[in-house]
Amino acid sequence: MLTRTERLDGLPFTGKHRRLLLGSGVGWALDAMDVGLISFVMAALAVQWNLSTTQLSWLGSVGFIGMALGAALGGLLADRIGRRQVFALTLLVYGIATGASALAAGVGALMALRFVVGLGLGAELPVASTLVAEFAPKRIRGRVLVILEAFWALGWLLAALIGYLIIPAGADGWRWALALGVVPAAYAIYVRARLPESVRFLETRGRADEAEAIVAEFEAAAGRTARPAADRAAPPAAPEGARGEGESIWSARLRARTAALWAVWFCINFSYYGAFIWLPSLLVDRGFDLVRSFGYTLVITLAQLPGYALAAWLIERWGRRVTLAAFLAGSAVAAAAFGFSGDVWQVIAAGCALSFFNLGAWGALYAIGPELYPTATRGSGTGSAAAFGRLASIAAPLVVPLLLPGGQGLVFGVFAAAFVLAAAAAFTLPERTGAALEA
Repeated sequence: MLTRTERLDGLPFTGKHRRLLLGSGVGWALDAMDVGLISFVMAALAVQWNLSTTQLSWLGSVGFIGMALGAALGGLLADRIGRRQVFALTLLVYGIATGASALAAGVGALMALRFVVGLGLGAELPVASTLVAEFAPKRIRGRVLVILEAFWALGWLLAALIGYLIIPAGADGWRWALALGVVPAAYAIYVRARLPESVRFLETRGRADEAEAIVAEFEAAAGRTARPAADRAAPPAAPEGARGEGESIWSARLRARTAALWAVWFCINFSYYGAFIWLPSLLVDRGFDLVRSFGYTLVITLAQLPGYALAAWLIERWGRRVTLAAFLAGSAVAAAAFGFSGDVWQVIAAGCALSFFNLGAWGALYAIGPELYPTATRGSGTGSAAAFGRLASIAAPLVVPLLLPGGQGLVFGVFAAAFVLAAAAAFTLPERTGAALEA
């Protein structure tokens, strides 16, 4: 007899999986679009509102303060009220707050709204990856999760297009760009109505009939008839009084992987957001005008897509650990090269390499996280790692102005060192390629 999770793991990739991946991925892309837009808004407001580097730093960081809190709270809520419910709620929160940001009359109001935006953004990402991981067949789970993360590149590319075409068009260009962020609020209605709830979550809550109905739908999509009740195995029973309560992520069994995962999250956030939030402004600082800076950023962003594609192919061949470490090492080399690049072609080439390797690493990281924890703590485990990483994303935009007097070589040398530390931590994570998710 097979359990419901074993039945899901044995299915081929069907139209139901595709719709789940697309539905979650669109939310992921909208998330990336919002994060990416702020880097272009910063460059525009530096001119329009005559903002200091300190004000710009806080404008870039305040959203990440919200993301840190959102990631921790979102993961905890996902383990208590469900993955789908939290996913829809986060889309609603950050969509409305982003739309309201377009009406901000001053930097203080804009920062306050960016904090609320961050709450929604931070909670959405780990919850979406957990939901998709719990439905993906185990033999291709890593690849599916990298593809989910690849939607980030589509969202950031959309942000770059908006930044290039809309923001420079007039004094209110940045307001129109942020107004587009209200789209996720409408998308949340679709998410709530159409995406399935996690079967593993439903089982931990004793909602067996709902779980069985969802599994039967996925089996029907694969052309398999419903199994007789006698052929179905019940999931392992939770200990008395422990339903919905999970093993601590700092238990003796899990603490080493938690520490390593947190280290990778911290270092990759520090380098990624330090570099890419400031990228348009740093290009302006090198002497490029606003339009050319946005155009170069758009070209650099395009390199994210092949990075994801290669990571998706390698993660089931090399394994999670080696793929993640290799892309982090490539990111370190590219960051150092960018810091010392001179003419425009060196800037673009090094920037594309950084974009390629860094986003491939992100794809592998999101594939690894949900595989490290049992069902009852999967949301909180991935969410807490994301929350800890967001502390670095808060610090990075603030650190860049402090390092800039030493030159951009120093700035990107620090980012390269962080990537090296992340690669070392990645090698200590357990390898879970092809393994079933823990019950």
